[in-house]
Amino acid sequence: MKRSNCYAVCGLLLMTVLLFSGCGSGKKTTEKTALSEESVIVGFSLGTLREERWLKDQELFTERVNELGGKTIVEFANNDAALQLSQSENLIAQGVDVLVVVPQDAEGAAVMVEKAHAAGIKVVAYDRMIKNCDLDFYVSFDSVKVGELEAKGVVDVVGEGDFAYIGGSPTDNNAFLLKEGSMKVLEPKIESGEITLVVDEFSSDWKSEEAYKTMKEYLEKSGRIDAAVCANDGTAFGAIQALSEYGLAGKVPVSGQDAELSACQRVVEGTQTVTVYKPIKSLAYQAADIAVALAKNQAPESNSKVSNGKIEVLSFLIEPINVNKDNMMETIIKDGFHTYEEVYANVPPDERPAKQ
Repeated sequence: MKRSNCYAVCGLLLMTVLLFSGCGSGKKTTEKTALSEESVIVGFSLGTLREERWLKDQELFTERVNELGGKTIVEFANNDAALQLSQSENLIAQGVDVLVVVPQDAEGAAVMVEKAHAAGIKVVAYDRMIKNCDLDFYVSFDSVKVGELEAKGVVDVVGEGDFAYIGGSPTDNNAFLLKEGSMKVLEPKIESGEITLVVDEFSSDWKSEEAYKTMKEYLEKSGRIDAAVCANDGTAFGAIQALSEYGLAGKVPVSGQDAELSACQRVVEGTQTVTVYKPIKSLAYQAADIAVALAKNQAPESNSKVSNGKIEVLSFLIEPINVNKDNMMETIIKDGFHTYEEVYANVPPDERPAKQ
């Protein structure tokens, strides 16, 4: 073999060894080589993909981090708190610069914060608070306001009678904030006797089947319900399924949140009264900005402080928007959150509003 060819082969072998050595030392090492020294690696740990919205969150968050010159490593825990803890430990071991968490268990996730801090990594709670720890930042929508809008959307249609409150997961702090907000609207009417709260239940893991079971069991006993305040679009779907079996779908006002496509379709079809639209792009982009700033030891923008049971956590809260049949075009469609064709797919063309 010629000496020049030998050098070429040896060089190729050396590059191969270095490449595989980098891969063995952790994902961050290989990704960092493609970035500038100022770039950051953001670990994004999501507790669930059960609701349609979380894929949008992940895509938009990653998009914004990339725009800022960073990279994300994303993990989904499939509603398993123990798995999420294991995944977060893996992200920490890979040496991410900052950890962003959508906790499956608001209390249990405090361990993730402790482990990240021990490794010198700051933690941002995304949309769901992490309780009783020295959390660095919280970015979300105003969940109390969301709960108020949900209840108001129903009360504006039916102001008295037998009401059901079907909440979210008891392991998610947002479920309690939502209920707090809804009760600001409902309690005065409960105290005056205008409203009787005949159902008051949470739904484990926000499962629609749990909401269906709750509503079905009540209807089997009573057969009468005048309104249902449901904590999100998934629980609204479960409640509406039960109502439909009693010929009540579309007759009983039902609330939800997240503006899932199926929920927006139910709103324009008339079986769901309102969904609270939370502009996810605003949340995802704001969270990405905050994460990158913290990774660079910069002070991110905040507009609030929220207690997590231990400290007042620096926060950025985004305003939600109530969406009903009348303003669907000027909110969801105008923002491009869902398309006109998607939302009105099940509505006869001659019954749809004019396309703008």
